Amino acid sequence: MFKPRKNNTVKKEENTKQTEKSEIKNTIIESSLNKNKKGKVLSDKEKKSLHLAFNILAVFCITIFCISIVPKSLQNDTFYTIKTGQLIRENGIDYKDHFSWIEDLPYMYPHWLYDIIISLIFDFMGGYTGIYISTIILTIVLGVLLYFTNKKICKNSVVSSVLTLGQMELMREYIAARAQLVTFILFVATILLIVKYLEKPKLRYAIGLIVIPILIANLHAAVFPFYFVLYLPFLAEYMIAVVLDWHIPHKVYQWWIKERIKETNQKLKKAQKNKVEKYQAQLQKLNKLLEKSNSIFESDLIKQNERRKKPYKIVLEKNQNTLKLFVIMIICLFTGLLTPIKDMPYTYTYRIMQGNTTKSVNEHLPLTLIENIPILTTLAITIAMAVFTKVKLKLRDVFFFGGLTLLALMTRRQASMLVLFGGMVVGEMLASLIDMYDKQGTEDFMKYSTTIIGEIVTIAIVLMISVNLYAKNSKYSYISTSTYPVEATQWIKDNLDYKNIKLFNDYNYGSYILLNDVPVFIDSRCDLYTPEFNGTYDKEKKKYEGQDIFSDFINISSLTTYYDTKFEEYGVTHVMCKVNSKLKMFISRDEKYKELYKDSNFIIYERLAEEQS
Repeated sequence: MFKPRKNNTVKKEENTKQTEKSEIKNTIIESSLNKNKKGKVLSDKEKKSLHLAFNILAVFCITIFCISIVPKSLQNDTFYTIKTGQLIRENGIDYKDHFSWIEDLPYMYPHWLYDIIISLIFDFMGGYTGIYISTIILTIVLGVLLYFTNKKICKNSVVSSVLTLGQMELMREYIAARAQLVTFILFVATILLIVKYLEKPKLRYAIGLIVIPILIANLHAAVFPFYFVLYLPFLAEYMIAVVLDWHIPHKVYQWWIKERIKETNQKLKKAQKNKVEKYQAQLQKLNKLLEKSNSIFESDLIKQNERRKKPYKIVLEKNQNTLKLFVIMIICLFTGLLTPIKDMPYTYTYRIMQGNTTKSVNEHLPLTLIENIPILTTLAITIAMAVFTKVKLKLRDVFFFGGLTLLALMTRRQASMLVLFGGMVVGEMLASLIDMYDKQGTEDFMKYSTTIIGEIVTIAIVLMISVNLYAKNSKYSYISTSTYPVEATQWIKDNLDYKNIKLFNDYNYGSYILLNDVPVFIDSRCDLYTPEFNGTYDKEKKKYEGQDIFSDFINISSLTTYYDTKFEEYGVTHVMCKVNSKLKMFISRDEKYKELYKDSNFIIYERLAEEQS
């Protein structure tokens, strides 16, 4: 008897149903195993509670660590900052220097607002102790703000907390009672606001972005241009995406074909009968080329969209809010005018780069990687992650990290920016790797670390490291007597007509001397002592003409010029130098100079008149 065969379609449907059932069963089993291994799946409310608990733990640990890394010893810039702030409070901003005995030096007070704040803290909030505490508070603010910015960018609390501790460790040498500490905070806040604004363009973010450059222009005018550097990677990424979406090669090719079709049509109208067929054939060929071009373009467009959704390595984002961000940046360009120090926010960096201080001042010198192993190691690990792992990089992050690395290699003070903002790129890469290989691991770590035992262990580890660092810092006094002439300065005030002497002193401790009301030859306000700031621009010579006191100091100290000739030129009456300096070795044998004072670190000479010597 004939038996009908089963329909193949029915068989396929049955197989599909069996496969789906099998997959569902495997998913249920897998989910069950995950629950058994890692605990129950958290609800949204439980996740919020977990993140809040971890944030509290992270902020506490970061705070403890930040307290421990603040140096107790003050830097030379802090001393002139105090004195300048006191002067502004008494006399206002008069654009004149009052602390060097060299006459007629103009001064623009590039961080006048910060100077006033520090002088108020010094005068009314505990002197050096008040400044030390204020530096601790600012460092904590930087650390906590950096944590939440990292978290916003990489979306991983664990990575953000560990990364922030690492960043603050690398920032130790840049932590001081200087205006740059405030600008670090403002720059980190800028990145946070930019990221938030691109995500959702709220008015309060825009206002924040406009207020920040106003503060920078008054707190630390020298770094005003860098504020706009922070916008560039975001704008560059958007512009590249826009240019790619214009499809310029395709449009140029189509334009060329259409022009050829137009020319051929004109020729066809004027053509003789024997050439009509020829032009018609050309038109047919050109129309086919146009159709083929459109077909290829449509295919390429589909492939391009697929590549953007699933890129191999570089992620190109086209955020329409970037246009609004660009408008904000244009508005901010004019905020440098909202300051009493004239054009300093716009011209300071250019002038300082024109001078020779960048070749002599330590923080302006190029970064030597072999001498900075932590930075070298971080760069090597970052490049290795970018090249040898499956992690994808946003184009703006490539611009950010590459640009900051280049800046850091050019001048070592920019290494701080590489640590702060390059670190954010590293955090995003680490978070991506964790998401690839163990996404649940982050949540599990947060669960364990927020238990009583986990909190005790975590805090204990951070405390041990922090106590060790704090012990090293706390053993120093606010003013190092081996670095600054504490006793020698007091001797000058007690034994000399210190207001009327013309003292030659070192760049590195001039600020301490002027804090004690003794007029100086030079101090760490390097701009004041260069032609770019105390002179005028000569259009014919294409350079600034003025007093190059800084170069004279360098040449005298390094003995590349005869010291006594320069002392005669300036009218120097007394010389203070370190006992182990090159200058001291020569002056001690010179009959023109009489030793007046000596301690274990400093020595003071009187330069005798010709008839006396």
